[in-house]
Amino acid sequence: MQLLSSDKFKQAKVNNNYFPFFHIKNAFLDNVNIESLVNDFPNIRNGGSFPVDSLASGELIHQLIHDLESREVKEILEDKFNINLDAAKVITTLRGYSRNKDGKIHTDSKTKILTVLLYLNKNWSNKEGNLRFLKENNSLEDYIEEIPCTFGSLAAFKVTDNCWHGFIPYEGKRLSVQLNYIYPEALKSHNIRHKLSSRIKSFFK
Repeated sequence: MQLLSSDKFKQAKVNNNYFPFFHIKNAFLDNVNIESLVNDFPNIRNGGSFPVDSLASGELIHQLIHDLESREVKEILEDKFNINLDAAKVITTLRGYSRNKDGKIHTDSKTKILTVLLYLNKNWSNKEGNLRFLKENNSLEDYIEEIPCTFGSLAAFKVTDNCWHGFIPYEGKRLSVQLNYIYPEALKSHNIRHKLSSRIKSFFK
């Protein structure tokens, strides 16, 4: 991998107390140029997730996605979560703007097997917008761990019936890359949903 540190992935400890997840404070190699990578991120001014191929992204962002979707990361995730992803399909989307209505407590769709979130926000000092992994589905304050949205902060979790997460509402720029391993039979409907969503959002730019 050219941007991400495989050693940091391998050293991460999985928390299995409520549902399986791990967090890396900074998943990047030490020599990665923060400014260059952030400047390469597409200018997304609307809320929601966008397929990578619907956006004008720079070379560094494409390299980052290549790293995240690599066989090396896949094998580390398989080992961490004791799961076989050979038949799974991988989907990567980008988010660039958070709305006040975002962050409601939820679990991920049952079409998903694993979710990986990587934040790319430099000089992030907000409590609002930080991802929280939750013990229950009724309180953002009863959390297992809070994941800051700082540059390089990465969280990965197995999608279960109780993988509750959310964040205190935040309005503004909030950059993240989301990678999902999904069940193969769900790929077509997943792609159609995201492409339709991104087209609708484009009318409001």
